[in-house]
Amino acid sequence: MKYFSMMAAAVAMTAMTMVSCDGKGGANLKDGVDTLAYNLGVAQTEGLKQYMTMQLGVDTTYMTEFIKGMKEGAVNEVDPKKTAYMKGLEVGGQVQQMAKGLTQQVYAGDSTKSVNVKALLAGLVAGLQNEAAMTADEAYEAFNSQLEPIRIANLEKQYGDNKLAGEKYLEENKAKEGVTVTGSGLQYKVLVAGDGELPSDTTTLKVNYEGRLIDGTVFDSSYERNSPLTVDMAQPRVIEGWVEALKLMPAGSKWEITIPQELGYGSQETGGLIKPFSTLIFTVEVLK
Repeated sequence: MKYFSMMAAAVAMTAMTMVSCDGKGGANLKDGVDTLAYNLGVAQTEGLKQYMTMQLGVDTTYMTEFIKGMKEGAVNEVDPKKTAYMKGLEVGGQVQQMAKGLTQQVYAGDSTKSVNVKALLAGLVAGLQNEAAMTADEAYEAFNSQLEPIRIANLEKQYGDNKLAGEKYLEENKAKEGVTVTGSGLQYKVLVAGDGELPSDTTTLKVNYEGRLIDGTVFDSSYERNSPLTVDMAQPRVIEGWVEALKLMPAGSKWEITIPQELGYGSQETGGLIKPFSTLIFTVEVLK
């Protein structure tokens, strides 16, 4: 299958200025170069159709209008004013898609509601004309601060049962023998009491672990990989519940830690198995 090449198309369209149509869909080719150009044009059509529909979003019902515009673009001198207008039309289509994407985020698939594309457009116009009351960075910060609670509320509707199941598990687990609960809500049970040093903020640890969901599903294990995790306590790059637990574990310790969702991945969906608001259980072993 031949794919439309913009560079090849540019060559083809330039050559086509030498071809005159005979009114019957054919072409009067003057010489071998005309034939070369014509053949290139025909060869590009399959890829061009894909480019039209998949990249440009052109409805093939309006092929005649597309061809008319293509002919004008190929043989006329470039008009910056007209070019700006045509590019504006193209970006306008992208604004529609942006509004649809925001609709999905705000209304979580409720087909009866949609974001007002004119409001989005008004913001774009105000920014482009330097008439907005805030900078682009300030607007982006405001957008995120407004969207985040909406996003979390929608996720809680979708994953509310998962959140409640985690809260129930934590409530039952804290009553079990040997379980300690910290001020943050982290729960741990000492399986092996280590006799080494506690880590400092500059310690680099080697840790073996197994992570599972409250239903027992194992989602990650360094034991299975036979490859301990390295944790630099200066820049831990692990979830908050891990950091808190590791700071309490002397070298040689092996604990079971149960992490409330707010000390884990919160509203994030991670790795496919970890759904938003998941309570997580880890067996963690700090190696000497």
